[in-house]
Amino acid sequence: QVQLVESGGGLVQPGGSLRLSCAASGIIFSISTMGWYRQTPGKERDLVASIVPGGSTTYLDSVKGRFTISRDSAENTVYLQMNSLKPEDTAVYYCNAEYLGIGFWGQGTQVTVSS
Repeated sequence: QVQLVESGGGLVQPGGSLRLSCAASGIIFSISTMGWYRQTPGKERDLVASIVPGGSTTYLDSVKGRFTISRDSAENTVYLQMNSLKPEDTAVYYCNAEYLGIGFWGQGTQVTVSS
């Protein structure tokens, strides 16, 4: 059974930082592409950042230079370090794992950027 458990969301002021974590189980983490998506009400879920098994990363243009995705294969965990947060980063953030051609999702964690 595949499980992706996110943590680290919350309320932060503009300019602040948060680190999201996603602990994966039930997959071979080392061969999975991991990603973070975000969604606001009435809008589609957008890819924020992804990291392939070899470590190459991709980012949504609006978060480049502010967000960093990383993975720890020893802990089967993927992280999203978010700095210089803006109100427009407010969304539910979802962890995604692409494993053997199948996509799996976490339950989501709310990030709210507001003063």
